[in-house]
Amino acid sequence: MKVLHVAAEVFPLIKTGGLADVVGALPQALIAQGADARLLLPGLPAIQDAVLHQKKVCDLGSVFGAVNVSLWLGQMPQSKVKVYLICAPYLYARDGGPYQAADGSEWSDNLQRFGLLGWVGAHLGAGGLDPDWTPQVLHAHDWHAAMACAYVAAHPARRVATVYTVHNLAYQGLFAMADFHMLGLPSRLLAASGLEFHNQLCLMKAGLKFADRVTTVSPSYAAEIATPEFGCGLDGVIRGRASDVSGILNGVDGAVWNPQTDTGLAHRYSRADVGGKAECKRQLQTELGLDVSAKAAVFAVVSRLSSQKGLDLVLASLPAVLRSGAQLVVQGSGDPLLEAAFLEAARQHPHQVAVRIGYDESWAHKLIAGADVMLVPSRFEPCGLTQLYALRYGTLPLVRRVGGLADTVVNATATSAAGLAQEAATGFVFDEATASALQAEVTRALGFFEQPALWDTLMQQAMAQDFSWHQPARDYMSLYDSIAIKAD
Repeated sequence: MKVLHVAAEVFPLIKTGGLADVVGALPQALIAQGADARLLLPGLPAIQDAVLHQKKVCDLGSVFGAVNVSLWLGQMPQSKVKVYLICAPYLYARDGGPYQAADGSEWSDNLQRFGLLGWVGAHLGAGGLDPDWTPQVLHAHDWHAAMACAYVAAHPARRVATVYTVHNLAYQGLFAMADFHMLGLPSRLLAASGLEFHNQLCLMKAGLKFADRVTTVSPSYAAEIATPEFGCGLDGVIRGRASDVSGILNGVDGAVWNPQTDTGLAHRYSRADVGGKAECKRQLQTELGLDVSAKAAVFAVVSRLSSQKGLDLVLASLPAVLRSGAQLVVQGSGDPLLEAAFLEAARQHPHQVAVRIGYDESWAHKLIAGADVMLVPSRFEPCGLTQLYALRYGTLPLVRRVGGLADTVVNATATSAAGLAQEAATGFVFDEATASALQAEVTRALGFFEQPALWDTLMQQAMAQDFSWHQPARDYMSLYDSIAIKAD
C-alpha cells in the first residue's frame, strides 16, 4: 500500500501542537504494518534544513506566485520515512511559524502557501511528478492540506483515493472569496456545495466535501462534530457525509514518550519501579522554586492557553486549589489575557504556582513526569495527546468528558483498590464546563491523593494502558484498503 501524507508540520522538525506528533508517528507505524508511507511537506526552513539526503525530483516552474518552485525527495532524520519537500523560498523561506509571523499575525499569503501544498499533493497522487512512485492513497491532515482533496477531485487524470483527517474543526482556513481565482480551480467549486462558507472560502470544506473518506482523531469527536454544539457551523456538511465519517483514536509514540528511557528526566522509572517519579517531582519543584514537598499534590497544565482548553476554569478554581495546599505548574502560550492571568498568579503565589510561557518539548517531559495530576478541562477536545502522555508517565489525568478525553480516561469512582481495579479506573472525569465542577473534581482527586494505596492502584492502571500507534495504524490500513485504487 502506497500512502502519501500531506501536512504542514511534523515532529521533531516543526511543531505547534498535536498534529505534528501524529504526522511524525503515524507514517512510521504504517511502515511497520507493511505500507510504503511517505510525507509531503512545505519547505519551511526548519524542515528544509533537517531533511537528509535531498535529491531533486522535478521542477514545477512558477506557480502560486512563486518562481522556480521545485520538488525534492529526502528522508526524515532518525527514521526511515521518505519525505517530499516543496522548495518555494518566496512562500516558505521566512522567519516565524508555519502559519503566523513572529508577532502572531497570520501570513497574508497563506492561501497561496497552502494552496500550493494541496496542488503538489494532488499532482503527486495523479502520477507523473515522481516517475518512480505514485501513491494509491493521499491522506491530507487538517485545513492546511485539505485543498489536495479538491485538486484531486478536479484533476482529469487517474484519481488517487483520498482521506481527510480533521484534527480540530475549529480551525477551518477561511479566506476572502475574491481570492478564489488564485487557486486555479473550476468556478463550479465556488458554491455552497464546494468551498463557499458564509461568503468566505473555507479550505477545510475541500476535505470534508471531496475526500473519499473523512476521519477524526477519536470516535467520540466524530459523533460530536455532527451536532450544532460541536460542529462549528459545518455540522450539516458532516451529517451529509455521515456514512463516510469515522473516528480513529490517535496513538502515542512510545520511542518519544517513555519514562523508562526518557533521558530528559531527573530519574527514569517504569511501571514496575515507580520510585523515580518522586525524584522527578522533587526536581521539578526545586527548579521552579516551589515548596519541595511530597505531600503537596502538583497539578500540571501543558497546553495552548485558550478558552477551548478550559483554562479560564482553572484560573477561576485556582484559589480553592491553592487553599488545599496543592501546587500548579503551567506551560503554554496563546491568549494574552490568560498568559497575563497565570503569570500574575505565579507572582502572587511563587511557592505554589509556576508558569512558563511558550512551548519547550524537553520541559513538557519534565512537567508530565514530575506532576501528580494532569489538568485537561477542555470545552471540546478532538483527541488530546497530553492525557495519553500523562497516562504513560503515571500522572493521573483530570479531564472533562468530551471527545477523545472521554474515550481515553476511565473515571475513578470506587473507594477501594479492588473496586478501582474492577472498574479499570485511570483518572478523574467531570461533565459540566464550569469552575465549580472542575473544583469539585480537583477536591475529589485530592481525596484519592491522600490515600497512597488507592493512588498507587490508579498509577499502575494508568501506566498499563496501551495507546500505542499499533492499533490505529491497523485501522488506517483497513480504511486505505477499502478505498485504494489498485495499481495496474
